[in-house]
Amino acid sequence: PLTSPHSNTSSRELFSMSAESTATGQNEHFLRVFRRRFHDWRGQRPFWAGLFTLLGGIPIAYFPYASLSLGDLSISMATTAGAGSLIIGVLLVTLGLTMWFHHIVRVFAGVASILLALISLPIANLGGFVVGFLLALVGGGMSLSWVPGEPLSAEDAVVAPGAAEGGRTSGR
Repeated sequence: PLTSPHSNTSSRELFSMSAESTATGQNEHFLRVFRRRFHDWRGQRPFWAGLFTLLGGIPIAYFPYASLSLGDLSISMATTAGAGSLIIGVLLVTLGLTMWFHHIVRVFAGVASILLALISLPIANLGGFVVGFLLALVGGGMSLSWVPGEPLSAEDAVVAPGAAEGGRTSGR
């Protein structure tokens, strides 16, 4: 029989469908595995703060360069503050990504995104017509308030015998 050089399992044991193989996740659908891994990744960092900050930077950077055409009428928002708006928007997107991938500097990223959101009001067409301003402000505040969760201890992870049925766990 075919055997792996690193283990004592045969090919029959590797490709069989048993209760042990589904319990370990061997035959689990890849979307379910991806969703669980993404959920775990998202729970270890200020995900929503980074998303709001990132989404706040997009309208701040986009609106000064946007132009709207309605037939022969062309409306352009190009102003002298276009470069400042672009810099603020790119920095907010970068801070949002920083909150995701380097969550250790979440306090700095939160303070910087709040300051950039406030600066975007006079510089970037009222902060991307207030939409980008509000998103970046909320994202910065969420980043400042986020703290990493503490891992469960061994006592907390074990469910008390009567707790699953809704009964009392304390003795009389």
